[in-house]
Amino acid sequence: MPKVTPDLQYLIEQSKGVEMSAADYEAQRRSFAYGNTNIENDLVTREVIAEQAEKLKESKVAG
Repeated sequence: MPKVTPDLQYLIEQSKGVEMSAADYEAQRRSFAYGNTNIENDLVTREVIAEQAEKLKESKVAG
């Protein structure tokens, strides 16, 4: 297991107090989706992720 440096430990502790807004959470969710899909398929763009996220949001509202 990698050693946790004092700098990394400091950042971990600082992150524990962070509260994300709904917009921050959504941006993080989209970034995660892009990062994980673009690795396997470079045809997936941030625009594709945004389009699909909006469709998903609409289907949740309608359903």
